[in-house]
Amino acid sequence: MKRILQMITVFALVIAVTNAFAQGKAKIVFDELEHDFGNFKEAEGVQKTSFKFTNRGETPLVLNNVRASCGCTTPRWTKEPVAPGGEGEIIVSYDPKNRPGSFNKSVTVQSNAENSTVVLRITGSAQQREKTLAELYPRKVGALRVKTNHISFSRMKEKDIETKELELVNDTDSPVKVGFRSVPGHLTAKVEPETIPAHETGKLLVTYDAEKVNTFGFASHRIYLSLDGSNDYKSSIGISATIEEDFSNLTSEQLANAPVANYPEKAFDFGEMTQGEKKEHTFTLKNEGKSDLIIRNVRSSCGCTAVAPAKKVIAAGETAPIKVTFDSRGKRGRQSKSITVITNDPKNPTTTLRISSNVVTTTES
Repeated sequence: MKRILQMITVFALVIAVTNAFAQGKAKIVFDELEHDFGNFKEAEGVQKTSFKFTNRGETPLVLNNVRASCGCTTPRWTKEPVAPGGEGEIIVSYDPKNRPGSFNKSVTVQSNAENSTVVLRITGSAQQREKTLAELYPRKVGALRVKTNHISFSRMKEKDIETKELELVNDTDSPVKVGFRSVPGHLTAKVEPETIPAHETGKLLVTYDAEKVNTFGFASHRIYLSLDGSNDYKSSIGISATIEEDFSNLTSEQLANAPVANYPEKAFDFGEMTQGEKKEHTFTLKNEGKSDLIIRNVRSSCGCTAVAPAKKVIAAGETAPIKVTFDSRGKRGRQSKSITVITNDPKNPTTTLRISSNVVTTTES
């Protein structure tokens, strides 16, 4: 009996201590845990709401951290301790700029309260604002605005002819007459209308004749415009295309007798180089086919890399060296450059060779 009374006494003490401990803590109670901003326009800007809370505990309440789930949501909160029975607030802002549509974001509140972590939530839907002309047409070509100052014809076969257009916007109070200072020979260009009225649009039509460009692989050029007779070189549009040889009409016999490009080595590391040093490496290209292998084009990814094939026509069974010189002047750290070799091998017309090095300065070495 005595032992039972002792156990009851100990149990009562544990409960009393636990209750005392719980009563000695702060307790954060919010008026609401969620707020719906409803529907609003993006143009209305930042939306704000206040989550008010009360300390229902018996010791001062301290907010240790208030963290939003998204950079678009910014919280500010009461930094000083909140006495028992006292009130505080957490102001939550949501920025809808460039974020149209519905949203559901959380704000995590951490404190010294017995309910140490509380999650608040904001919801709503922002209606997309009408974009300005400058946002729709961010690039400027002289007095005109465009969405992009580059026209890409992507991949073209060697005899393809394609036409693409670019919208031109005159956002000035005066008409703009559009002419041309220079147009590459494989391109034809015209503007409709030639004079674009104030606050009106026109279009630039460019036709690309791949056969006339007389090259293979990636090719880039520029069309220089003359606006109201001006010769400003900045008024230009970039044009690019990747020209590929057309093997689609080859017979099975022609394919069987075609050249075959083989590179025993496709990558080389120069190791450590001192800045300003030049090094050379020679790749080997072997024709393992049954007819002449023709090097159509060789391009390097950087002007620091010079490439010199020994010859452009490689007979069946023969090899040819391709010497690559890397100039480390102005370079520093790990370098990786590519060399693109284009041939008339119908199964493998384009091959990428790579060189690399680690360029150090004299103080580092």
